[in-house]
Amino acid sequence: MKVLKNNSGFTLIEVMVVVIILGILATFVVPRLVGRTDDAKIVKAKVDIQALETALKLYKLDNGKYPTTEQGLNALISPPESGDAKNWREEGYLDKKTLPKDPWGNDYIYLSPGLNGDYDLISYGADGMPGGEKENKDINSWEID
Repeated sequence: MKVLKNNSGFTLIEVMVVVIILGILATFVVPRLVGRTDDAKIVKAKVDIQALETALKLYKLDNGKYPTTEQGLNALISPPESGDAKNWREEGYLDKKTLPKDPWGNDYIYLSPGLNGDYDLISYGADGMPGGEKENKDINSWEID
């Protein structure tokens, strides 16, 4: 009697790729259909932050801790120079070998340890400054559902 194994299912990387594709589609398609560019940029920033959170969790699984503030998000695309990431993946933790910018062209802010958890990820919005309202409002990892 021959037993066949069914190994169907999705890997975490496949799910991450789908989330990133949906974020990109939301950035380009939604504004053209609805005419709400600012809202689409906010959604894109939230999707980016969630993708970065997934990559940070994978980093922690491999290395036992999150990258420090000094190592920053660069630790997701290249091994930290401090050498405390002994199990760092050769392919990195992001599909692209570059860090995403927020939809307004600014770097995401990363703090670890964070003021609101193990780490904080922040986009300062359209104005690139802390605080603000509407399109200038900060998008914080700890506030995303």
